[in-house]
Amino acid sequence: MIELCFLGTGGSVATENRDNTSFLIKQDDELFLIDCPGGVFQKIKRFNLDPRNVAAILITHIHPDHVYGLPSLVHSLMLDEGRIRLYGSEESVRLCRDLLDLFHLRGKKIKTRIEFVTLDAGESFELEGSVLGTSFKVPHSPSSLAFHFRFKKERKDLVYSGDTPCDPSLFRYAAGKDCLVHDCSAPSRVFKDYPSLKTMHTHSLQLGQHAQGSGIKCLVPCHFFGELDFSLREIEEEIRKNYTGKLIIPEDFERIPL
Repeated sequence: MIELCFLGTGGSVATENRDNTSFLIKQDDELFLIDCPGGVFQKIKRFNLDPRNVAAILITHIHPDHVYGLPSLVHSLMLDEGRIRLYGSEESVRLCRDLLDLFHLRGKKIKTRIEFVTLDAGESFELEGSVLGTSFKVPHSPSSLAFHFRFKKERKDLVYSGDTPCDPSLFRYAAGKDCLVHDCSAPSRVFKDYPSLKTMHTHSLQLGQHAQGSGIKCLVPCHFFGELDFSLREIEEEIRKNYTGKLIIPEDFERIPL
């Protein structure tokens, strides 16, 4: 069974109830961590899961709310023998290596070793447990990658956008997939007040339109801005103006079966 375990569902500004977006893909006992903001070790434990079972970390891009918790996670695991592969673009891998070196977290006394895997856009790779991944570019930042995961045993597909403006090529890639986890930072009215957001993130009206056109079976919006005034009911209503498939608006610490 595959589960998505949401460690956070918010944007760069955390709120009382939502921290920065990050989630686990749980396949049996193996865990794949998507992005690494703060408090990841403790959050994994809140799911009654073992952080030592994290087999891979996938970094979507190098903005602080997606990487700043990496040194703390490795430091928390430093006494445990293990290996974690960290995947990302060249820019993401470089920054993550520098972050660990800043805190001397790749020395001999660190028993959990991080192996860095640089991905080019369109490159395929294999995770533990017969999970196939493919990276592809999204136009949020030069370091940004989105990911497509194919679970061979379960015959399921998951696409994660990372932070991104609405990108038609992503929706063409995700067409007909089982699940799309996608940036949905605010309702459309917020983007009218702050037009520059259109070059960085996706609003809920756009997301519903494109998800419907792509035949997405299950849509999971995330990365909700915490610093702006809107309700998740408004997000849901805008998506539902167009999208008729299964819609899950996750809370922090929610498990979603794939």
